[in-house]
Amino acid sequence: MRFVQGLFQGRNLLDLRRTLAKGQQPGAAVLSCSDSRVPAEIIFDQSLGDLFVVRTAGLVLDPTSIGSLEYAVAHLHVPLLVIKGHESCGAVTAAVEHPEATEGHIGAIIAQISPAVAQARQAGNHGHDLVEATTDLHLKYLEETLLRVSPIIREAVDAGRLEVVVAKYFLHAGQVQPLTSTF
Repeated sequence: MRFVQGLFQGRNLLDLRRTLAKGQQPGAAVLSCSDSRVPAEIIFDQSLGDLFVVRTAGLVLDPTSIGSLEYAVAHLHVPLLVIKGHESCGAVTAAVEHPEATEGHIGAIIAQISPAVAQARQAGNHGHDLVEATTDLHLKYLEETLLRVSPIIREAVDAGRLEVVVAKYFLHAGQVQPLTSTF
């Protein structure tokens, strides 16, 4: 709410940097899009050391992004993993409008989003609604995938040491709304 209202916490970054030089204990890990409009630290009004953020275009998963999240869970013992997408995502829009894209490695991003596009289309969505429905489905797929392919994350959730929250950031309102939670 502080971000939505434009009321940011004041912080002594000099002291905080000195303290954090000794180590980190973030309160959450966040899987977020690389989009420059959606930095988790600012949106959640957090500072140095508060969040362990993994950002990829379209929130796609690969071994290094999954490994980064596993590190946060297994070694930093974060109690919360937020999968935070956003409205009007460029990667999702590209997957909807240009499913055949093969430029460089961009096709790998499109390929991971494509199953959500297909399901959203089958549900009868079109235009902007298709992009947003695809985003929501893709976010849920990400949660399912992490719980399926990462024994570290799955075991932490099953043991009650980790909550996974899937959320969506709304650009115009500046709000983050949860879509699902393992809690």
